[in-house]
Amino acid sequence: MEKQKKKEPKPDQKEIKIQELTNLVKRVQADFENYKKQQEKEKADFCRYASQEIIRKILPLLDSFQEALKNKDSAEFAKGVELIYNQLLQILTSEGVKPIEALGKPLDPFLHEVLLREESDKPEDTVIGEVQKGYTLKDAVLRPAKVKIAKKKGIKRGG
Repeated sequence: MEKQKKKEPKPDQKEIKIQELTNLVKRVQADFENYKKQQEKEKADFCRYASQEIIRKILPLLDSFQEALKNKDSAEFAKGVELIYNQLLQILTSEGVKPIEALGKPLDPFLHEVLLREESDKPEDTVIGEVQKGYTLKDAVLRPAKVKIAKKKGIKRGG
């Protein structure tokens, strides 16, 4: 007696299409995961080496400082340090760094950090001294200027 082979039902077109689409989705998902991993690697590499160009620009300053320190007892030392300072400012300016102009300006809490108040003939809350220079990079504040501002004479604050 011959065993009858069970006939497997022929998959219909819908099932074939579903299987094809399922496989396509799996491939697209795998491709996307690989893309994400590649992007994360590129971002990590970019962050790792982003400062490379600015450091390359600053290295000559390091050389200049080393040379200046060899002559620190000479009259040329101050002149050399001044030249190095100007080189550094030029590099920072070329990268979009600008000093915050504070002296004589009205207090701006986004640009200025008040350290001192002093009686003055100037209008109240006018910057009358700069303790530490502030800087911006493009449109962002890197560091606010630390300032001394005016207060009207004869006004006692607190206690």
